[in-house]
Amino acid sequence: VQLQASGGGLVQAGGSLRLSCAASGRTFLDYNVGWFRQAPGMEREFIAAITWSGGNTYYSDSVKGRFTISRDNAKSTVYLQMNSLKSEDTAIYYCAAGMRSGYLDSVSSYNYWGQGTLVTVSS
Repeated sequence: VQLQASGGGLVQAGGSLRLSCAASGRTFLDYNVGWFRQAPGMEREFIAAITWSGGNTYYSDSVKGRFTISRDNAKSTVYLQMNSLKSEDTAIYYCAAGMRSGYLDSVSSYNYWGQGTLVTVSS
């Protein structure tokens, strides 16, 4: 599976962005998808995940209520709608795909990673 993340950019605090993760290659439907982010000097942090069917979603406490993950399997794309953005949301955002069930907040649950898209939130 090849993943292409897009949609990052510069936004003011309180604004919104929608990130996309487009997949190609093997059957996208088989994979759970997660979003992670990494700020300079920080470890990669789990943000959100969605199971292969879209039936279950998971969020970190830092984004719960502000971010929404969804997927369109017909388009082989997963979205991350980010609202009420804060300066601390500034990071490179990565999407990842994996088939492991459970532990979707763990980097080790994902085999394939996109290249990342930069989100900068100005205060």
